[in-house]
Amino acid sequence: MRVGLAMLVSILVTTGINVPNGIWASVTVLVVIGGLQHHGNIRKKATDRALGTMLGALVGLLLIAQLHAIGSMPLTYVLMSVAAGICGYYAISSAGYIALLTAITICIVAGHGDSTIDTGLWRTLNVLIGIVIALAFSFALPLHATYSWRYLLARNLRDCARIRARITEGLPLDIEAHVAAFAALNTRLVKLRSLMPSVAKEVDIPLKRLEAIQRVHRSMLSALEMMSTSAAVHPLVTRNATDDAHAIRASLLQMARALRFGSESRAGQRLDRPVARLGGQGARASGGTPDTDLPGPRWVAQWFAEQAEALRALLSDTESQWHIEGDAAARAQMRRPD
Repeated sequence: MRVGLAMLVSILVTTGINVPNGIWASVTVLVVIGGLQHHGNIRKKATDRALGTMLGALVGLLLIAQLHAIGSMPLTYVLMSVAAGICGYYAISSAGYIALLTAITICIVAGHGDSTIDTGLWRTLNVLIGIVIALAFSFALPLHATYSWRYLLARNLRDCARIRARITEGLPLDIEAHVAAFAALNTRLVKLRSLMPSVAKEVDIPLKRLEAIQRVHRSMLSALEMMSTSAAVHPLVTRNATDDAHAIRASLLQMARALRFGSESRAGQRLDRPVARLGGQGARASGGTPDTDLPGPRWVAQWFAEQAEALRALLSDTESQWHIEGDAAARAQMRRPD
């Protein structure tokens, strides 16, 4: 949506004022805005890409100027190859975005070195138009990584609740379904990891706190997988285990609803109010070591309960930051006249 609108604006701007080589403005829009997926990445990556694009335009103009001054095409080819080699060298470093965009823009502006100064200047103008349009749409229509992070975590918690319910009910284990379910959980866990730096920038949650949430969530999945594979041999059928399982499932679903919709929209309870005491008498919200006197399957079940409670506590502590739609509503309320 955002890329399409930016492309439409670039076409209208360049054709409306009859700018020659206007296609390069559209190419620049795609190059600059295409990788800016989340608002938390915009400031740094947009700056890097704009810098690389303008640097490439400058080098391209210099190549055209030296060709007109010296008149040697072999020298121009050598200089372009050297420039490309330098960009390729830096493309594998921390300045990779700048180097890549520099090389691409050199080719756009200078062609194979045979473009005229007029053509190079028009292409440079188109590049600058494309940069302005791309950055304007990046800031005007941002994509928040926080929403993706919340929805992925909520989906994992719902799946955890469903798997925990199957274990409690003693349903038979389907090996293929088991493998597929945990593969999906782990795939989303990896995606959550990649979103964390952007989320930290967007909502000012320390990255260490997001790391703690990720670590507890990973521990939950490990415990749940052990429970799932051992349930066929050691079913948890005691009354206490069943009661605890229902409380854990309710807590997981509460967290999922809060992440997906905001804690006060559908959850009905804030996350700092646990729905029930979790994990039996040995459970501790701090995520401490379970009671070692319990047999193996019960030990893992209690550990899963403690990690679920620890995750609830972490989400509760950061709720005011990741609940960004609530912040927007509060700001709108403050702007509303009395």
